[in-house]
Amino acid sequence: MSEQVIYQPIGIIHSPFTDLRDMPIQPTSDSSAAGTIEIFPEFAAGLKDLSGFSHIYLITHLHEAHFSELTVTPFLDSEPRGLFATRAPNRPNPIGLSLVELVRVDGNILHVQNLDMLQGTPLLDIKPFIPQFEDTADLRTGWLERSGDDFREKRSDDRFRG
Repeated sequence: MSEQVIYQPIGIIHSPFTDLRDMPIQPTSDSSAAGTIEIFPEFAAGLKDLSGFSHIYLITHLHEAHFSELTVTPFLDSEPRGLFATRAPNRPNPIGLSLVELVRVDGNILHVQNLDMLQGTPLLDIKPFIPQFEDTADLRTGWLERSGDDFREKRSDDRFRG
């Protein structure tokens, strides 16, 4: 299939992280931070009723990511892994997914905790986290089960810099 898919950002992430180095590798990292998400005015009506949710998924365009390889060495391992078995940012379609805590909604501004994105990251969509939809009874975490690394202390480095 060679059909091109084009998305329009609905907002922009405002974060304290301005460089890929030292950025958290996941939203639950010890180095994640508070920030805001500015929803563009033409999409603000879609925020109605969102404030009742404690957590939201942010679907973003990783604007500083550049696709390179289908095998990568992830932050939490020293062994090369298939790209799709990792959460490495450099992907054929650089789409980010982060679960963040929604602190409050002020008009078209979302105040959040646990950001792991660069300043200026384009926001593609928001979806509320609904625990009943996330059945995790039989979880497996693949190669991560053998990893002794504590991801909460890990930060980004230059390995995925384009």
